Amino acid sequence: MNLAELFHHATDLKQLPAGQVLFKEGEPGDLMYVLMSGTAEISVHGRVVETAEAGAILGEMAMIDDEPRSATVTAKTDCALVQIERKRFSFMVQQTPNFALHVMRVMAERLRKTDAIL
Repeated sequence: MNLAELFHHATDLKQLPAGQVLFKEGEPGDLMYVLMSGTAEISVHGRVVETAEAGAILGEMAMIDDEPRSATVTAKTDCALVQIERKRFSFMVQQTPNFALHVMRVMAERLRKTDAIL
């Protein structure tokens, strides 16, 4: 599932210049993001575990629980992102079951990668 295609109509994009932090490990989180363009680094305990590209989701765990962010996301290049709040996330899960499966697959894949790296 390419989420950049799913959200191609979005007009309220958040712009994040290269080098700027989207969110930091340990911070509270109430938004998830879809990376529409650019690349961003995901790091855990100061170690890069993934480079996300257009179509990637970021901060998805904030939609599942009320725990602090588990990673830091920093724009590697200029990025454009769609912000997804909990209400929108819940609507998408209900209306688009493949979206929910996609989020679960991403979380599982990231957990496996991070475990292998750390």
